[in-house]
Amino acid sequence: MDSDGTRDTRGTHANPVPRPAGPQDARAVPPRPSLPPGTPDLPPGAPPRPDGSAFVSWLRAPRPEAAPGVWRFRYTPRPAEEPERIPARQLLSGALIAFLVGWLLWSLLWNGYLGGWWVVPLELFTPDSWRHSDNRVGNAFLWYGYYTLIAVAIMLVVGRLGRWGEVWRRWGPRAWTQAVGAPAVERAPAPEQDPAQWPQLRAAGAPEAADRLAAEAQAGLMRDVDQARIARAWQGVRSGRHSMASFAAAVVKDGAAACPHPSGERDLPARHARHDLVTGQVRLGTTADDPRNPYLYRGTGLALGPELLGTSLLAVGPAGSGKTGSLVRPLAESLCLHALAGRASVVVVGAAGAGLGPADSYDVVVRIAHPESVYDLDLYGGTTDPDEAAAILAEALVGDLADPHPGSDSRRSTTVLAQLLGPFRAVHGRFPSVPELRRLLDGAPGPVAALRKDLTATGHESMLRELDARERQMGHPGDVGSVLADRIALLDRPAFAGFFDTSGQSRPFSLKALDHPVRVRIDLPERGHADASRILARLVLAQFTASVTVREDRSLFACLLLDDATGVVTPEAVRAVQRLRSANAGVALTLRTLDDVPRPLRGPLLGAAGCRMAFAGLTPWDGQDFAEVWGKEWTEARDVTDRQIIAETPAGKALHVVRQVITGKAPTARAVTVRQVERERWSASELAHGVPAGHAVLSLTTVKGDHAPPLLVDLRGGAGRV
Repeated sequence: MDSDGTRDTRGTHANPVPRPAGPQDARAVPPRPSLPPGTPDLPPGAPPRPDGSAFVSWLRAPRPEAAPGVWRFRYTPRPAEEPERIPARQLLSGALIAFLVGWLLWSLLWNGYLGGWWVVPLELFTPDSWRHSDNRVGNAFLWYGYYTLIAVAIMLVVGRLGRWGEVWRRWGPRAWTQAVGAPAVERAPAPEQDPAQWPQLRAAGAPEAADRLAAEAQAGLMRDVDQARIARAWQGVRSGRHSMASFAAAVVKDGAAACPHPSGERDLPARHARHDLVTGQVRLGTTADDPRNPYLYRGTGLALGPELLGTSLLAVGPAGSGKTGSLVRPLAESLCLHALAGRASVVVVGAAGAGLGPADSYDVVVRIAHPESVYDLDLYGGTTDPDEAAAILAEALVGDLADPHPGSDSRRSTTVLAQLLGPFRAVHGRFPSVPELRRLLDGAPGPVAALRKDLTATGHESMLRELDARERQMGHPGDVGSVLADRIALLDRPAFAGFFDTSGQSRPFSLKALDHPVRVRIDLPERGHADASRILARLVLAQFTASVTVREDRSLFACLLLDDATGVVTPEAVRAVQRLRSANAGVALTLRTLDDVPRPLRGPLLGAAGCRMAFAGLTPWDGQDFAEVWGKEWTEARDVTDRQIIAETPAGKALHVVRQVITGKAPTARAVTVRQVERERWSASELAHGVPAGHAVLSLTTVKGDHAPPLLVDLRGGAGRV
């Protein structure tokens, strides 16, 4: 553990597959969780569970397939269309009237007012000896049995007409039991279908490993991260990346602690949201019971997972609307749990003190401009190719100055940087530091002459041509070198003196490490260095997109969470976001307003993000952009017209006067016209003024192409047990 609470993970980004030949990294058994997985922690002092019943119950809970964004844990599927619901007053009055009608009909039959035809079937299908015997008990049984049959038939008919079944379902004992929240009795599934018994391991010929895991689950020594981590390692065995023998030996030896994360951690210090690692979801809130939401979603939990984040997410809302607390932090927490399970790597970028989780939840914490930061940030993304390094750095420095139209780029800036980075690396074996690069871009004769002399001495003729081209461009008007020098000067400040070191004396973190399940938090120094923070945010985004798209193993989900993307959206960034879906990666960007994005890029940005989120307090002009991208839908419009009834007879006029005195309104006749019209799903005015505080409108798209329409979601209490 380092002095600032971060962990030293150098050399620990190895694949978390068990290594049975040597000592394992398993730690001592962690304290037993006091709550079922996926629920927030209890206050300190709460007694722990005596066994693993809570974990086993959580693992066995049903998780049916559902529409995108639905919280699948114990989800009860609903019909796609809302069933016709009769008002309670109408339903009860109809049931009572049906009962009275049935009673009246039976009374008329019993008292003979309708004749004796209703006993003809009995006379036709029974012998006379049965009806006229001297056995009084037999006669009573025959006749009263027939009367009972007729009464039951009348009851069934009037009950169907009066909807007695609906009355029973709505107000019967079962409805009361569900209303008070009585726990449902869960039956243990068959052993071959019980996930707590690990049937897939038994079927593959590893019964000892399955017995060890089942025993630890029953004893309360396993938690949801352990189950997900071992399931991930087993997935690697099935795909052929790992050995079955080594996996089984590690599980038999270490049980739930097998296949550890490189950090050795098996859980986060604390959880603030509700997670389900079986489905990979984190619950954000509840879909509002609003007519604008499809009936399928109303009242259900709203959750996000890698299958949705893989299409990237854009969230827009003013300051204080809850973007960080109700969206970014739960997502960061969920992805950190996925990283501990070996499923994902995550990079969280935000201002220092933004509340993105404690340092103990991360493997690497880069505190730029903080003198006690253990880690540094690699300015060149860990690459050794000068052209690639120049492209990344040019995007960070002047990407926001490029023509904001989607087809533009920063090739000139990339060329200028490559003309300097290549010769410098050829001479020194490394890229220049920030002060050295600034002096080269300024065009001062001393640094350029020294670099030329070193190139001549080492015989790099091709690099001399690069430097000659740079010197010819320095004197021309419109040279972008001066602009690059001004931008790099923002990083050449005393606050950053100990950062971006290229001499090998610091511990720089490179996003090349995203090939491994690593958890990273980067704190940007927004106070007093706003422009530098935007450059660094663009740098991280450029390095992230460049790193994840060239990974060989794309089974590991990679995600970048950028808490404030102001000044980060550039034409190249939009193109890079569009490429992430095929690389099993995604980004989540938050903005205070779409005005922070150049107007030509707003449409492409909204189109590149598969998930779009508009928080309460949105401006009407921002709402207009969301309304356009969400489009229109066909809906029923009902036009109601009230026409006054004019009586022509004296009796009718008198009746109308009496009716008006009683009701206070003139007698009218109502005409209803139903039309199919095309309307916006959410208009700009509704987004600006119709979204309550603590709510947001969210549309979703999965990596497979399934999508959910814009949903009004209540984000308050998203971590609660619902």
